[in-house]
Amino acid sequence: MKVIVICSGGMDSVALAHRVAATHQLHALLSFDYGQRHLKELEYAAACAARLGVPHEVVDIASVGAALTGSALTDDIDVPDGHYAEETMKLTVVPNRNAIMLAIAFGMAAAQKVDAVATAVHGGDHFIYPDCRPEFIDAFQAMQNRALDGYASVELLTPYVHGSKADIAADGAKYGTPFAETWSCYKGGDMHCGRCGTCVERREAFDLAGVEDPTMYADPDFWRAATGKE
Repeated sequence: MKVIVICSGGMDSVALAHRVAATHQLHALLSFDYGQRHLKELEYAAACAARLGVPHEVVDIASVGAALTGSALTDDIDVPDGHYAEETMKLTVVPNRNAIMLAIAFGMAAAQKVDAVATAVHGGDHFIYPDCRPEFIDAFQAMQNRALDGYASVELLTPYVHGSKADIAADGAKYGTPFAETWSCYKGGDMHCGRCGTCVERREAFDLAGVEDPTMYADPDFWRAATGKE
């Protein structure tokens, strides 16, 4: 099966890329510039593509992202600290982001005669992000089946949709993912802040999976209070 992996450069999507490279035919990595403040993540996606020996395509949808106002990832709004289970994390929602990206990815897959598009949505995203839930995945696949009817058949692969980020850490380790070469922090500083939702979730995932976390955090212990580990 020939697969395009949507890769942000974060631990989830890079782990997915390594998994697909080992189990399918990895065709390319696809990233998006949607005006995110942590744009440096794309450097890590590019490095992943080079490491796996496949093309890295970046689609510029920054003008679209600018129209999706109200998110701390694209607007001049502080990224909240804490765990994803907190209501404040809804500030990190970019409306319809995954739906937009997946629609573009499916169009490219159809044009390039690719069998599937893979994305690393997982169970930990369900509370905050509606376009990461199993119901959305099923509905999107059904919509694309109609949109491409008679032209192409493209499958949406979501191997982590019912799993946790800890499962991804374990799976990534299984397939040799160099987690030090991934970027998660939404604040986009010189190092992972250790306080935003994605940093807290990242640190917790490694702990739960029993996998060494190679990440340098500006605040390496905040995750304990945020997750009730103290």
